[in-house]
Amino acid sequence: MLAFAEFLVERAGESGQSAQVEISLEPVPLPRPESESVVAAIKRLSASYHMLEKSDLLTETSSLMTAHIMQGRVATAVIDDLEALFSRHHREFVSKQREE
Repeated sequence: MLAFAEFLVERAGESGQSAQVEISLEPVPLPRPESESVVAAIKRLSASYHMLEKSDLLTETSSLMTAHIMQGRVATAVIDDLEALFSRHHREFVSKQREE
């Protein structure tokens, strides 16, 4: 989505139009409910970290989900790990964007 927004800005510049596009690199944190399922946590974190490519998170997210479903890992521990995962990917995303 970020690449598409940049494309639109470049295209507007080529046509002589002025374009103001604000792309937020900051997450929009949604509060963690006291009682939350792992699936609901993934949806909440995906909405909070809207700028991240979901495909980049898929392998690690599904590994955590599998640990919860198949190995009986406690939901709160899995959700803590999911929050750390999304946060780490966000830091990497911001770092990459600032390098470009």
